[in-house]
Amino acid sequence: MTTTVPTAGPTPTPAPTPVPGSGAGSTTVTAGPAAAAVPGGGPGGFDRLLEAVVGERAAAVRNVPATLTCFTDHFPRHPVLPGVLLLESMAALARTAAGPGTWRLAAVRGVRFKHFVGPGDQVHLTVEVTDHGPHRTECRATARAGGRVVATARVLALVSDETTREGTA
Repeated sequence: MTTTVPTAGPTPTPAPTPVPGSGAGSTTVTAGPAAAAVPGGGPGGFDRLLEAVVGERAAAVRNVPATLTCFTDHFPRHPVLPGVLLLESMAALARTAAGPGTWRLAAVRGVRFKHFVGPGDQVHLTVEVTDHGPHRTECRATARAGGRVVATARVLALVSDETTREGTA
């Protein structure tokens, strides 16, 4: 069974439902192409959640408006979305794929920026969960714009906020 996000009005958080035959505890949330904006998307997040299968994968869209303040300094004659904002969008989607709870980014490995992303671009983000546990999740992420891969991250490692940090009790 799939839960669909409404296309008009305020965006309630859909209650994920079990998907028969997709593994123990697996849930799916699917949004249509005209889904409303994701709360907390912001400059480093994403605008629309297209699909989320907890513990498996997620897909989203991030629009890059020309009004972002970073374009005035980065760079004035050739505006480019800073790579760290694109990486934060990937991490936000990875947190969605990791499922309920509070997840924080612990490590990033194998990041490649292949093409520039500029004002007016629409970036399609995909995340695949490669390892999922109650306290640690690892994902692989890809960002595409204009039909080509603009960035990849081989590993986005997330840890649960319930995990004790090194050097603390």
